[in-house]
Amino acid sequence: MQAATLTELVERALAEDVGSGDVTTEATVPADARASALISQKEPGAIHGLEAAETAFRLLDRKVRLERLVQEGRWRGDGPVLAVEGCARALLSAERTALNFLSHLSGVATLAARAVEAVRGTPAKVLDTRKTTPGLRALEKEAVRAGGALNHRQGLYDGILIKENHIAAAGGIAAAVILARERAPALAGALQVEVRNELETEEALRAGAPRLLLDNMSVQQLRAAVEQVAGRATLEASGGMRLERLREVAETGVDFISIGALTHSAPALDLSMILQQAR
Repeated sequence: MQAATLTELVERALAEDVGSGDVTTEATVPADARASALISQKEPGAIHGLEAAETAFRLLDRKVRLERLVQEGRWRGDGPVLAVEGCARALLSAERTALNFLSHLSGVATLAARAVEAVRGTPAKVLDTRKTTPGLRALEKEAVRAGGALNHRQGLYDGILIKENHIAAAGGIAAAVILARERAPALAGALQVEVRNELETEEALRAGAPRLLLDNMSVQQLRAAVEQVAGRATLEASGGMRLERLREVAETGVDFISIGALTHSAPALDLSMILQQAR
């Protein structure tokens, strides 16, 4: 995400939290007090989102000193993440916004890393989806990459994915593929069609679709689809993907597994900030 866009996003988050002023901090902490603080990771996972957290502190204290104590995307048990020193009021007022970004994005990176580990040793690659938090897609997709997984498409503008509703509106799989190729030729090489059974799979193959999305299929159906397609198209398994079944899905021979939960259901990583006594 571009720096200006990130700054605008964090500004909105701070405005939402601080509003007209942090009344507790302003009532209890002298305006000229300075302090240092340490953000720490309290459970295993991969850290991501330091730039967003740092931006929150910088917006409230232009002279704040920040020191990263961990490499983003690297799996670790626990320990210090970010050291902060500056205006005590600013540190306290920015704390929750900084931690919200950092905990959420680290949670996404952590879940992505767990998913990648689950399919390690198989040909399958883990993908995210468009099931993201409104306004946070770019950050969440960065976190997915930090965890070692891959991004699918960024939005509706950079990839063709013909789903069941498009097929119904176009009058069938073949018609939808023909129309998509005619009207978006620059993206036709990676065109993808959602299929739910053997008949739809065969129709998509006859239409020349280079990539198929195998929607909500059982492991047995996925194996059958891999055998049916026999290398004529790239295959992506999707729908109801959970960590505990990723391995068996990957072992069916599909090329990709897309997981909406990477962004829409990733548990926040447990992080905290401890402030040393103001001086």
